[in-house]
Amino acid sequence: MERVIYRDLGRIDYQEAWDLQGRLLKESVERKRLLRDSENEGMDRLHYLLFCEHPPVYTLGKSGSADNLLLTQSELEAKGISYYPINRGGDITYHGPGQVVGYPIFDLDGFFTDIHRYVRTLEEIVIQVMEDYGLIGERIEGYTGVWLKNPDRKICAIGVHMSRWVSMHGFAFNVNTDLHFFKHIIPCGIEDEDKDVTSLQKELGREIDVEEIKDKLKTRFRNLFGFEFKSI
Repeated sequence: MERVIYRDLGRIDYQEAWDLQGRLLKESVERKRLLRDSENEGMDRLHYLLFCEHPPVYTLGKSGSADNLLLTQSELEAKGISYYPINRGGDITYHGPGQVVGYPIFDLDGFFTDIHRYVRTLEEIVIQVMEDYGLIGERIEGYTGVWLKNPDRKICAIGVHMSRWVSMHGFAFNVNTDLHFFKHIIPCGIEDEDKDVTSLQKELGREIDVEEIKDKLKTRFRNLFGFEFKSI
């Protein structure tokens, strides 16, 4: 059974978390190289699951359009919001306080080498957690992430990057998120008037215990990927 190292980074600057992901990905890729040598038989693959929260930041995926950011650089600075074009898939999204952001750095050779299945599994993890709160999370054909329907409102954004079947980036689950920040972007590049964003707090009418959400997410990760957590 694969073993995963879990780290809760707390509130961390986006650039610092991005740099950490890059270092861990390189370590995992290097471990894959070592595992090809029979002398290293029995050595574990490297997998990490990082949870964190960021100060307000917009990130633009490599397939996105900068036109979906509706603020100028001076306006971003005045509002104290950072902005990063990055190497994940997808378009623009917001990260900020009250979100649970998850970065699985998984060597998928230890699980399954199927990007579509990987993204669907991330969605399923969030869908199952939402069930604990009486909410029905759903997928919408043609879009990634997790939604509530009638009307369509997105509660979790997903964008990933793969290098030699090692993942980075991941998901942003709106728990107690200030949704006002989404008004300054076209979230995920989706301009449909019948689609919006939401949070657990908005849907349930109360603030949610973020630590409780993290515990539930960890349990679903372990169950759906079939690993055990490794103590460090």
